[in-house]
Amino acid sequence: MTTPSGPGDGRLDPGLSAIMSERRQLINLAYRLLGSLAEAEDVVQETYARWYAMPRQRQEAIESPGGWLTKVAGRICLDLLGSARARRESYVGEWIPEPLPDRMEWPGGRPGDATIDPADRVTLDESISMAFLVVLESMTPAERVALILHDVFGYSFAEVAETVGRTPAACRQLAFSARRRIRASRSPAAPAAQRAGIVRDFKRAWEAKDIDALIDLLDPGATAVVDGGGIVSAGLRPIEGGEQIARYIIAITRRAPDMTLLERTVNGQPGLVAQQDGVIVTVAACDVVGDRIKRIWAVRNPDKLRPWTVHGVEEQWDGDWR
Repeated sequence: MTTPSGPGDGRLDPGLSAIMSERRQLINLAYRLLGSLAEAEDVVQETYARWYAMPRQRQEAIESPGGWLTKVAGRICLDLLGSARARRESYVGEWIPEPLPDRMEWPGGRPGDATIDPADRVTLDESISMAFLVVLESMTPAERVALILHDVFGYSFAEVAETVGRTPAACRQLAFSARRRIRASRSPAAPAAQRAGIVRDFKRAWEAKDIDALIDLLDPGATAVVDGGGIVSAGLRPIEGGEQIARYIIAITRRAPDMTLLERTVNGQPGLVAQQDGVIVTVAACDVVGDRIKRIWAVRNPDKLRPWTVHGVEEQWDGDWR
């Protein structure tokens, strides 16, 4: 993407492509910090707006435009996280981060399309998993920003300090505290193929309405959280216990006999998607520990499912992925 450097001169701004190439990193950063693609996009737009609001001489004086953009995006996220905590306390029911589909599986994409630049996709790794994002929600905004900037994006604590507004030593302590929360919540991960197989077996048991098989695939202490946002029906509190979750699933199946289940990648991990009349109504992320499902996060809030529909992808990204 390039634009003329001056009115009518036809010349291209050589620095613009370098500035816009930072978009992928900014989206990755803001999504991890906020748990929302829509909010991440808003942050990126605001970040670029601040860059272009500066006089050209000031832009040229910035030694690392990418570092400047990241610092500004981090500060915007830090401010938003403070207000987000208050918003989520008044949220109807349980709040779950917005689930992210694999780019190649998006209905608006073209599976296997080699023309889609991998650099335009949100990076999927452990720090994008639903389990990781949920733990981030338990952290203070400063802990969250310090951890993501340092441990995920590799910024020094001196650089993190410029964003958080604290000393490097204080940022080091923030990251240490955040890592402790991560370790306390982490369970031994099953191999990828095993996780996918267990989720597949869970889907088949669900479709067969086999409550005994569902119970066997769920950890006795499993937890299921459903996010409807007060817009669609959903439990207001987590469902505790494997048997209770299995009975809840059977009840759902009886109320919606025309529901179709599909295996999909959700935040880089095997998950399930439920469709009714060809429309995605639920996206479920699963946390597999050993040979059983330990946690399920099911998002039903339609505002959070826009990236999973053709219209949502086109509306939200407006072609910027390509």
